[in-house]
Amino acid sequence: MQQQEQLIQHYIKSYNNFDVEGMLRDLDENVQFENISGGEVNMSIQGLSAFRDQAEKAKAFFSDRQQLIKSFQHKHNQTEIEIDYHVILAIDLPNGLKKGDALDLKGKSVFTFNNLKIIAITDIS
Repeated sequence: MQQQEQLIQHYIKSYNNFDVEGMLRDLDENVQFENISGGEVNMSIQGLSAFRDQAEKAKAFFSDRQQLIKSFQHKHNQTEIEIDYHVILAIDLPNGLKKGDALDLKGKSVFTFNNLKIIAITDIS
């Protein structure tokens, strides 16, 4: 469990620092990523290359982003974290949010592991 927590902490630190290569370090080649908002899947990505592409694109949306881990819950090969999420937008969004606007959200992420590699990440808000 401690090794899983360390992998997650490294991933989150890399995310906060806009370090895509750091985010990829512990991901499986066939990693699955899903983002669920309001109970609906709004993004689904399969594979390391597609994950890298999306992570690089996402960097342009924020001038600052911070995920803060509030708790860990372990269950078999999965670890769920509760997070506080703070971002400052770097661009105007179609929904009316403007560059410089700050957003504070709460959510959770579920990391699934196999042989100390992250094989799936599900972000839920």
